[in-house]
Amino acid sequence: MNVDKTSGKTTKRRNALGRGLGALLEDTPSREQKEDIVREVSHINEIPLDQVEVNPYQPRTDFDRQALEELADSIKVQGIIQPITVRKIGHDRYQLISGERRVQASKIAGLERIPAYVRLANDQQMLEMALIENIQRENLNAIEIALSYQRLISECDLKQEELGDRVGKNRSTVNNYLRLLRLPPDIQAALRDGRITMGHARAIINVDNVEQQLHIFEKIISEELSVRKVEALVRDLSAPRKKENASQPATNPEVTYQFKQLQSRLSSHFGTKVQIKNSGKEKGEIKIPFVSSEDLDRILELLAL
Repeated sequence: MNVDKTSGKTTKRRNALGRGLGALLEDTPSREQKEDIVREVSHINEIPLDQVEVNPYQPRTDFDRQALEELADSIKVQGIIQPITVRKIGHDRYQLISGERRVQASKIAGLERIPAYVRLANDQQMLEMALIENIQRENLNAIEIALSYQRLISECDLKQEELGDRVGKNRSTVNNYLRLLRLPPDIQAALRDGRITMGHARAIINVDNVEQQLHIFEKIISEELSVRKVEALVRDLSAPRKKENASQPATNPEVTYQFKQLQSRLSSHFGTKVQIKNSGKEKGEIKIPFVSSEDLDRILELLAL
């Protein structure tokens, strides 16, 4: 409720927080319940841990047990410094938006209540908040960050420029993370587990061939290669290809025209699109496609076979 300073009368606030709450709460809230919710949203609240449900949109998938124990020890001494963020989904029921490590460590520490920011959000808003707040505040590994970026783009319908603005990163940084998801699963897992660094992965991604990527990855693990050595290895792999391309003789326009003419005549003769590949040094191949066994029989008859 707002107070009109000129008349002293109370007026209903337009676009009040109560709009749409019926979709978020099990029962339609009364005015008193709405006022309670507004107070909760506006302040840090102490809420019971057993009323906090796990966030189904949690981007983090792995939690180090030792790190949780250390955080629990810190909480016993210092308490919770950074409140968690939750949304209210019913009477005495909350769903976690961010802060799962703090929740788990608080349970280990034996806490019964935890400080929290209470927010109102639909599922898509909740997903976006969860992903962005975890990216910004939690120590996610590179693959978890990349997956979070991908989910923000695909599930929250954000463009890379918008995503960069939301997470405080430029477009090239976002793109570098997204490129990691093109790597083979073995390399992604190694990056996730800390067996290789982001620098190693960024060097490997510049190699197009998957088998070569895995070969480089195995050398990194077996020989404990530095990022600079991997970058040099990638340059060496690409150098012969460039040299080979440079050494190839220029195509003779007259020969090209002759092959095109021959290709056209053969296509007309066989009634299908014939392709001629010139490998150089008077070598090459002729490709005659067919679409069925009957079509193959027809071509064989034309070849008198």
